[in-house]
Amino acid sequence: MAETATPSETVNRVRGARRSPAEHLAEAFTSGSVPGTVTLTEIPYQAMVGIRVDRTSDAGARVASVTGGLPATCGDVAGTGSVNTLWLGPTEFMVVAPEEAHDSLGGSLVSDLTTALGNDAGQVVDLSANRTTFELSGSHARAVLEKTCALDLHPRVFKAGTAVSTELAHIPVMLWKTSDETYRIFPRASFADFLGRWLLDAMREYASPEVP
Repeated sequence: MAETATPSETVNRVRGARRSPAEHLAEAFTSGSVPGTVTLTEIPYQAMVGIRVDRTSDAGARVASVTGGLPATCGDVAGTGSVNTLWLGPTEFMVVAPEEAHDSLGGSLVSDLTTALGNDAGQVVDLSANRTTFELSGSHARAVLEKTCALDLHPRVFKAGTAVSTELAHIPVMLWKTSDETYRIFPRASFADFLGRWLLDAMREYASPEVP
């Protein structure tokens, strides 16, 4: 009779089988970063869930009770702690949470959201494998983004806590400013290699000594 794997063994098996979209660039990200000036890392395997729901409806209220709120306008981010919801459109949102929140790793985020929506109009879709997360930080992080981003990223306009859809190097991304000098970038997995290499190239000037 075949042995049944324990929950922890199943979780470890899932983790061991995964490969992040930019895993092969990890060493390049480390060597290309300049601590304190600009650093680039991948935050792989975050749980991400796409939601379509009218935030003013009963279903929206139930979904908000799971996520810690739904953002009201473009650029807003709702939530507290490790679970955050980004505004994609008037009735479209993306929930971002730590990997352990995913149902395959012992969490219940997707199933909780599905239950909250119930049979009402809307949609809950697991997008965890659809995107990866890059974190760009440091005093020159904004300067790197400004080489390609059409948005006004000056802090008087693009404040910490803002997240919007935009393009970097012609790649559609979600860009979330999590603190004064830190940005999280969400490209689709198929564009991770290209965008990761582009960001490394854009960072290269800051690794050289300043010309007196």
